[in-house]
Amino acid sequence: MAISLSKGQKVDLTKTNPGMTKIVVGLGWDTNKYDGGHDFDLDSSVFLLGDNGKVTSESDFIFYNNTTGGNGSVVHTGDNRTGEGDGDDEQVEINLANVPANVQRITFTITIHDAEARSQNFGQVSNAYARVLNADNNEELIRYDLGEDFSIETALVVGELYRHNGEWKFSAIGSGYQGGLGALATDFGLQVG
Repeated sequence: MAISLSKGQKVDLTKTNPGMTKIVVGLGWDTNKYDGGHDFDLDSSVFLLGDNGKVTSESDFIFYNNTTGGNGSVVHTGDNRTGEGDGDDEQVEINLANVPANVQRITFTITIHDAEARSQNFGQVSNAYARVLNADNNEELIRYDLGEDFSIETALVVGELYRHNGEWKFSAIGSGYQGGLGALATDFGLQVG
């Protein structure tokens, strides 16, 4: 039975599942009826952050054009351009045992591609969630449903895995940003331009 989290809650991952090293983080969403004449393409991205809350290099930003990071410990399985169908829209596979020691937090985000040009925002998105699965048996361990708290935002920090006393925990963040992926990337220490 998965632990269902609310915004701001934190939960142990590895302490309660000893010996588990391989997980899958699934991200999903639905788009509401939208007739703006443009496709609606949501993307998940992952930032590998050090103690200072910043990436150490561009390779610590994992997304559909750079699907592997952390010396191969974090793998984005690819871009879903429509969000059609049931289940996870995009997934990230993580081998916790191999995450480089300097990575303290693995932060998961969802952004809307070309949101400003297409006049799109998270007010037009529903049923967004993140879930953490045990990769060995596909058991859902943690689920965080974001709810409908967003209107004008074009980027979301969904949640993060973080190290605490030698164990990994998950934090449900659920904070929205305006400015899309560019704003997020700048906040996490990337040069955008």
